[in-house]
Amino acid sequence: MARRPILAALGRLATTVAATLVGLGAIGLVGEGITGTRGGVRDQREVERALASPEPAPLASTDGPTGSPTPTAAPASPTSTGSTADVAARRGFATPGGTAVAECGPAGIRLVSWSPAQGYRVKDSDRGPDDHVEVRFIGPRGEHELKLRCAGAQPVAESND
Repeated sequence: MARRPILAALGRLATTVAATLVGLGAIGLVGEGITGTRGGVRDQREVERALASPEPAPLASTDGPTGSPTPTAAPASPTSTGSTADVAARRGFATPGGTAVAECGPAGIRLVSWSPAQGYRVKDSDRGPDDHVEVRFIGPRGEHELKLRCAGAQPVAESND
């Protein structure tokens, strides 16, 4: 009879050790995202390069109660040849559901990046390059869709009809 409590304690101990080892292994597979610095540690040259690059322009908020996206032009940065003619036109757009940055190039419009607002998630996206691109955010206050196209060489939002 005295064996049963000892076997139960050893079983619990073995289960605890196994769960701890599995957890540590999972953290090791995930990498620095849980335990380390976000984005890793940068050396001095990388910091200097990041500080020398121009900051992106802030994205505009929505235009009044209609929630239609308001574009904000991002600054054009010269290429290595010093010419801004080769730089694709880039513009940011914001809705209550999230933000997106698009650029027009020779192949059409392309979503460079997009990010849902807090409480929202991306329901669907068409990155392009194409004649039209879109991203849909869904959250507690409904669904917000950004449909974008190029007008000339500039990204513009299509009106929601």
